[in-house]
Amino acid sequence: MKMKRQKKLDKKRRKQSKTNYKKRLNLLKGNYPRLVVRKSNKYITIQIIKSKNAQDKVLYMVNSKELLKHGWPEDKLGSLKNLSASYLAGFLLGKKAKTLKQELILDSGLIPSTKGSRVYAAVKGVSDAGLKINFSKGIAPSQEKIENKEFFNKIKGGIK
Repeated sequence: MKMKRQKKLDKKRRKQSKTNYKKRLNLLKGNYPRLVVRKSNKYITIQIIKSKNAQDKVLYMVNSKELLKHGWPEDKLGSLKNLSASYLAGFLLGKKAKTLKQELILDSGLIPSTKGSRVYAAVKGVSDAGLKINFSKGIAPSQEKIENKEFFNKIKGGIK
């Protein structure tokens, strides 16, 4: 009796263009905590996730909305997804997770990898806060582009 080859499983999240399973499997094989950066229409969400047996557990999480507690001006509420906010959210996450000793790997999901993007601003913020993450310094946005807000240094100084 001849066996039929099983077709690829039609996965719901693949059809909805929410998950790239090939990329996810490669990230899980590394067995490192992942720095997950997601952007929405209003905010940037950054998480450190540890996977065990393909079960994800969020260790630390920061939403750029938390910057309002650290001195982000209320009149600039609509700009909580720009480069400065991404960097500061990454910096805040790095300060929260300062006890984490393992190296992180970046999981940007379906966001395209673009030089100088908000994703790399967040990665630079995490790196500047003291966590180990391997990325090219040339792909991150310049410090001048990140610090273009007059209240940037006040907020960065207030994050502990």
